[in-house]
Amino acid sequence: MTNGRRSAILLIALAAPLTAAGGAKNIILFLGDAAGIPTLNAASIHGYNEPGRLFIYRMPHIALSETSAASQWVTDSAAGMTAIVTGEKTHNGVLSQSAAALRGKKDGEPLKTILEYAEERGLSTGVVSNSSVLSATPAACYAHVNDRKDTAAVFRNLLAPRFGDGIDVVIGAGRDDVLEARRGARAALDNAGLTWYDTLDSVPPQARRATVLFDGEFDLDQATQRAIDILSRNEKGFFLMVESNLHTEDLIRGLDRTVAFDKSIRRTVERMQGTGTLILFTADHSYDLRIHDGRKGRPLLDSSDRAVQTDDVDTIRLKTVRRDDDHTAEEVLVAAQGPGAERVRGVFPNTEIFRIMLDAFGWSRQPQKAGQAKRTTVD
Repeated sequence: MTNGRRSAILLIALAAPLTAAGGAKNIILFLGDAAGIPTLNAASIHGYNEPGRLFIYRMPHIALSETSAASQWVTDSAAGMTAIVTGEKTHNGVLSQSAAALRGKKDGEPLKTILEYAEERGLSTGVVSNSSVLSATPAACYAHVNDRKDTAAVFRNLLAPRFGDGIDVVIGAGRDDVLEARRGARAALDNAGLTWYDTLDSVPPQARRATVLFDGEFDLDQATQRAIDILSRNEKGFFLMVESNLHTEDLIRGLDRTVAFDKSIRRTVERMQGTGTLILFTADHSYDLRIHDGRKGRPLLDSSDRAVQTDDVDTIRLKTVRRDDDHTAEEVLVAAQGPGAERVRGVFPNTEIFRIMLDAFGWSRQPQKAGQAKRTTVD
């Protein structure tokens, strides 16, 4: 064997474990709640008068994800997000418990989430959402509850992590939900090391953990960038989930939010270049919105359409758009960039997204057994 051949074989042998070990230091999962392809299409035309203009369509790896729940074709956010962050399907209304759960009646086995894998290994973790931080999408990352509406139990799970020292950054809406979930919620968060700050600007420059809660609308992109600032202080890396509620029951707000969320994803991709960060976009489920008419070169929604009240209305039919206030079962987009993104291709079940993230970190799937939490709380 020649020296050149020996060198080539040695290089291949050395490279193999590196590939197997993943390569992502960080993962940022952007979750568009109800952002089915019909919503993305409408948002692009609404925002740019042209289809296909959203940044996520131009990410280098795209696929379609099947979104059914364990027992129904149409999923809710609890079951949809559980599949994404645990790799297992469960029933609607159930948060990160197995399909042995009966909503509101019986617990299933707790399913270990990608956030908990990260906590177990010493990475920093966070959730950001313009829905309540106790609502289904963020809660599925850290809570194991048989009914998504049991916010008191969700909050107890937030304070009592099963792995590591628990979630590090919680930013979002739902201030009143948290206060209602538990008496003395602020003190409980402070005691758990998740100091509650009233504004993003009030978080100390070198903070490594923080909670910021809002009553209503806030700048989701600013919150995302602030969360990245905090989590990036951990040299081991981080996992961050960012949700935007893109339901279009309020039609204009939903489409405007979709365009804004896409811009935030683009900004984050540009910021995280060269940092070993896998960035993913997907939706937990689709939504019954369709463009049924309209002419190119004209706004998708004119002034008379914009004046129509759509929120709290089950069905609307405008000149160009119709909308029924229902989740739907068709596949949703997955878009990715960064280490491990090449696995995003074709059509696969939503459970595959968990495996893509786990493989990107280079971790093996572990038994669903909780480690010893470092933090203690008082009920």
